[in-house]
Amino acid sequence: MNMSTRMEQIEVLRVEIEVLKREHRDLDEAIHAMQAQGHLDALRLQRLKKQKLLLKDQIEVLYDRINPDIIA
Repeated sequence: MNMSTRMEQIEVLRVEIEVLKREHRDLDEAIHAMQAQGHLDALRLQRLKKQKLLLKDQIEVLYDRINPDIIA
């Protein structure tokens, strides 16, 4: 794999990370809004929190693909 291709892949990963981070922030805002309104749909709130955690995990996986933890 040449350096140019690797750089392009890294840029694509960074864009994907930014999209996922935006979704994560949106979910965080939705969760806070539900809690602030006293909207107590516990199942929906739980699902939103789980989805938020899944996004966080996906973001970490992409970060690891950019900067692999290589033990020499």
